[in-house]
Amino acid sequence: MRAVLMAGGSGTRLRPLTCDLPKPMVPILNRPIAEHIINLLKRNNIKEVIATLYYLPDVMRDYFQDGKDFGIEMSYAIEEEQPLGTAGCVKNIQQWLDDTFLVISGDGITDFDLQAAIAYHKKKQSKATLILTRVPNPVEFGVVITDEDGRINRFLEKPSLSEIFSDTINTGTYILEPEVLNYLPEKEESDFSKDLFPLLLEKQEPMYGYIAEGYWCDVGHLDAYRDAQYDALEQKVKLDFAYEEKSPGLWVGKNTYIDPSAQIQTPALIGRNCRIGSRAKIEAGTVIGDNVTIGTDADLKRPIIWNGVTVGDEAHLRACVIARGTRVDRRSQVLEGAVVGPLCTVGEEAQIAPSVRVWPSKRIESGAILNINLIWGNTAQRNLFGQRGVSGLANIDITPEFAVKLGAAYGSTMKLGTTVLASRDQRSVSRMVSRSLIAGLMSAGVNVQNLEATAIPISRTLANRLNASGGIHVRLEPNRPDYILIEFFDHKGISISKSKEKKIEGTYFKEDLRRASIPEIGNVAYPDGIIETYSRTFEKHLNVSAIRHSGSKIVIDYVYSVSGAILPQLLAKFGTDAVVLNASLRQNAISGVEKEVLLHQLGQVVEALKANLGVQVSANGEQFILVDESGLPIRGELLTALMVNTILTANPRCTIVVPVHASSAVEQIARRHDGNVIRTKVNPTALMAASQDNPNVVLGGSGDIGFIFPQLHPGFDAMFGIAKLIEMLTIQERSLVQLRSELPTVCHKTYTVRCPWKIKGALMRYLVETHPTENLELIDGVKIINPQNDNWVLILPDAGEPQVHIFANSESRDWVDEHLSQYRQKVQQFIDREQGLVRGDL
Repeated sequence: MRAVLMAGGSGTRLRPLTCDLPKPMVPILNRPIAEHIINLLKRNNIKEVIATLYYLPDVMRDYFQDGKDFGIEMSYAIEEEQPLGTAGCVKNIQQWLDDTFLVISGDGITDFDLQAAIAYHKKKQSKATLILTRVPNPVEFGVVITDEDGRINRFLEKPSLSEIFSDTINTGTYILEPEVLNYLPEKEESDFSKDLFPLLLEKQEPMYGYIAEGYWCDVGHLDAYRDAQYDALEQKVKLDFAYEEKSPGLWVGKNTYIDPSAQIQTPALIGRNCRIGSRAKIEAGTVIGDNVTIGTDADLKRPIIWNGVTVGDEAHLRACVIARGTRVDRRSQVLEGAVVGPLCTVGEEAQIAPSVRVWPSKRIESGAILNINLIWGNTAQRNLFGQRGVSGLANIDITPEFAVKLGAAYGSTMKLGTTVLASRDQRSVSRMVSRSLIAGLMSAGVNVQNLEATAIPISRTLANRLNASGGIHVRLEPNRPDYILIEFFDHKGISISKSKEKKIEGTYFKEDLRRASIPEIGNVAYPDGIIETYSRTFEKHLNVSAIRHSGSKIVIDYVYSVSGAILPQLLAKFGTDAVVLNASLRQNAISGVEKEVLLHQLGQVVEALKANLGVQVSANGEQFILVDESGLPIRGELLTALMVNTILTANPRCTIVVPVHASSAVEQIARRHDGNVIRTKVNPTALMAASQDNPNVVLGGSGDIGFIFPQLHPGFDAMFGIAKLIEMLTIQERSLVQLRSELPTVCHKTYTVRCPWKIKGALMRYLVETHPTENLELIDGVKIINPQNDNWVLILPDAGEPQVHIFANSESRDWVDEHLSQYRQKVQQFIDREQGLVRGDL
């Protein structure tokens, strides 16, 4: 007898497990469901199988091939143009079915006695015999009603509660005579339960129901999938195990190592080539695939783990499903009913809430708590906001639908009818995201002043002048060309506070969005004279005559950014001889490598033209790198020191604001000019706030973040910084090479150590407790200082990654090297001890 294995299903209710796998190939006890069905057919002496395929047909064909390795003869029929339905796919192979044949669904687990059902079929001389079973709740299934002789007289496809007249259901397994297929149309979609069987009833063809004894489970949804695994492990169904039973209830594959200290309860199944770490706890009901690594102290409570998974140290898995190739990092948690699709990464100390589904190839960031399904995008973040705003992969994490919701969340935190500025860089993806944000704001009853493609310093300048309550700016993230960055600022142009960020996040995640009525929907306006307004403010704070008579020649590399459309207009008004490079607009972002190549080219042009200086503008007008007349770049800590020295020379006894990790060259320069230094947290918002809130501040920021000129506006502004530098060089009659030679010599180095999120707080407390109070500064991280000089070490937790950064600063290179090494060792030993890898005191 031949069997037709219906294996075309895509298994939508099993998503995300079936995103790249047809449902019959989903594993039960580390074997595909289809293989268990084939083993059942073999036990019942059915060894010719035709598989009907539609969804991802090559997966099954590649696995079973001709069937010889499985003791059967296997052939395939593929529905290439369209799915033909349960009956249509069998009609499609009618020419191969010239005798009584069996049809069996590819998504069920059963141990029915098929030979007994075949004998019943023949005894009744039936044209179609349905194998039935009894279930407590038939609502999810097709109910079949038979008379006393077993002849079927009625079908109910998934009845309502009021229609339940029987507890016998259709299991999707049929014994058919070939002539019944003549009732079906050619190459049309048709179904056994909805089309063929009602037609056979109508034609009064003999059709019987055989009530089978034994186990049956329709693996049609995720709960049923887990139940089938547990039932099979507890041997409630007769299945062939793939591995040897090493001890009662424990099946283990070849070449698997289990540490002697691991604790395993039975029943449990562990595949081939696995490694089970020390002190791992594996509770009864756990299924582990082939080539799986389980880390030290991992705690597994009945998870179903597919092939090739890595489970980190101290990870906790609770009755979840982890699909093939996924990595679950140290101390992360995947809770009851959660499903993680293939090839995902669950970061350190991340948590996936109960019943959450994660689609394939997604990344859950370290420390993130995921409590909603992750389908679109590729990353689940710890928070919406990072150091500078909301960022993510363009059109993957930051999609139009995400931006609409984010805009609505932001608008919902503001008063109805207020106004917000919107601006962006020139790229199409930024236009798309900006328009989506604007739509969300309008839906919450917020009006929008759309500045369109505008450098962010201009947007910050206009916030107050246009009486806006806040603003958003969309651009590609600096140094990450595939990422979009959405920045939010208040009515003064200062980046919003952490409390405001939390308010927006809370509104977003709780979906507590205000839906304005039709008359309250926000409006969009396009203000005129944007550049002119900024230009007037720009000129007011410059000695224009000094610049105009400077005779300076500068070379400006705009790196294909939006500021290139603005800065030429401003400099032309001052008569500056500017050679412009790369001023055209480009849709794709510049990579870090390309930017370095352009910087090298800039140096060559400056030297060849004997220009006074070169400057590379980036970050949509916020940041710049200088090139001196000899072609050498000035950036980072050197640029910070040079700008501080230049500004304080012109403004002695004034105040400078820098981040806590800036080098001590800043203090040395300030002492020369009787100036003051304020250090802040290492984030743009803190620098902006300190520059605005403290009197007498003339400069804020750093070479890596950008520079703030508080008299102009509260944000970072490379364009004004360039003009101001030309003014200062002219008035002070100095060159960049001369300024560079006058800067203090300070050694400033950094090193990064991986540190789990949950250990960061304990590490900071340990450092505070083990150093005298008089040697501590706690502005951001823990800074160990020497009150007698400028030597210091700073241990700074990273705001977005499971890392800490160690900075060392001194005039002595030997002191820096010694203390950087000492604190690297101290921090690493503490982390190891907290993780249980090292015993004893530091």
